[in-house]
Amino acid sequence: MRLPSTDRRRIGQPLRKRMLASRWFYLMMLPGIAYYIIFCYLPMGGLMIAFQDYNLFKGVWHSPWVGFKHFQTVFAYPDFPVILKNTLIISVYRILFNMIPDVMLALVLNEIRLKWFKKIVQTITYGPHFLSWVIVYGLVYAFLAPGSGIASGWVRDLWGMELNLLVDKDWFRTLLITSDLWKNVGFGAIIYLAALASINTELYEAAVVDGAGRWRQMWHITLPGIRNVFVLLLILRIGHILDAGFEQIYIFLNSRVYQVGDIIDTWVFRRGLEQLDYSVAAAVGFFKSVIGLVLVFGANKLAKKMGGNGLW
Repeated sequence: MRLPSTDRRRIGQPLRKRMLASRWFYLMMLPGIAYYIIFCYLPMGGLMIAFQDYNLFKGVWHSPWVGFKHFQTVFAYPDFPVILKNTLIISVYRILFNMIPDVMLALVLNEIRLKWFKKIVQTITYGPHFLSWVIVYGLVYAFLAPGSGIASGWVRDLWGMELNLLVDKDWFRTLLITSDLWKNVGFGAIIYLAALASINTELYEAAVVDGAGRWRQMWHITLPGIRNVFVLLLILRIGHILDAGFEQIYIFLNSRVYQVGDIIDTWVFRRGLEQLDYSVAAAVGFFKSVIGLVLVFGANKLAKKMGGNGLW
């Protein structure tokens, strides 16, 4: 395919002239590039302490090198298999039970024809996204606190049972996933609504002419239209599968549910900040980064084999 004459002339120009012609675009890129350099790439130099016995007074350059000692410490920790298992289970639960509701809510909102009602529903579902996890836990505690919670009081008055969901190992993960769903489902739906808005309306008009109903249109047009966005978000979530949601779990966690709720990040917080063992914390961060990178590449390749676009 031949390029337009203007594009061919632009490609044939020296690099300096092309950059000068696009200088305003490069200027707009500078804040984003600066952000990633300062907050993402420069801190990667701190990974060196994963291979050192880091000392605050000696600093990075003068702390002794110990090789893979801290990685051996992490993998030899007796509870590490349990912590890793909890992290994977909670992350997989988030992927399985929190992505489909986002799509379903977006599809429902897309079918609503009353604009005022659609805006009300969007506001109600999107609002909790702006609440901090401290506030969310306060709401959960107000409903489920043993003895004083609203829902606990109803159950006790109606059936004579005492609810202890906040300290119940069997319900802790369900509580995490449910509260996360309530908080973030609206935000996830907005992403899919943006994808739905990009679908060519002529496809629906042609489907109506061919006699397709609403369900057929949704199955053959709407869902394929948002497939690439779904795959993209799935790949990103798989890459963060070892990040099970530190802030939420740290706030909800208590000594009664450590067996099912303690994850890698909460353990690193206790080991790295409370015990000042920065080298072990850095070793865990390095391990998570490598695993995440491998999973992203693997998921991207699998998505392409299944007919998707992937990340690149």
